[in-house]
Amino acid sequence: MIARLLFGVALALPDDLLRRYPELSESRWRVGGVPPRIGGWFVGQRSVSAITLWRTVFLAPGVALDPGLLLHELGHVRQFGASRWFPLRYIWESVRRGYSHNRYEHDAQAFADARLRATNLSTHA
Repeated sequence: MIARLLFGVALALPDDLLRRYPELSESRWRVGGVPPRIGGWFVGQRSVSAITLWRTVFLAPGVALDPGLLLHELGHVRQFGASRWFPLRYIWESVRRGYSHNRYEHDAQAFADARLRATNLSTHA
């Protein structure tokens, strides 16, 4: 019970979503727990929609499984994997520039946008 409150519950993404975006299987997905709330404190909200810690993405309860959001968080998973110093760099970037101007946020969003465009182009071709 305490573990569930702290770390949420494991989430298996729907098969159709994984077929369309197989790279989402690189991450572990959880719903709930403390991480989305702590993330919210840093941006002045009760919670954030999602927060990534290493290979695990924590989604807030009730958040839709939107491919754009999931791919954005996968971008953060990849950032964590690229450098063991990423957590400190992310925090420093947020302190210096703020959340909305954080280059790691922009990079994760650019990754998600590019992946969504590629999928839309291939389905319309």
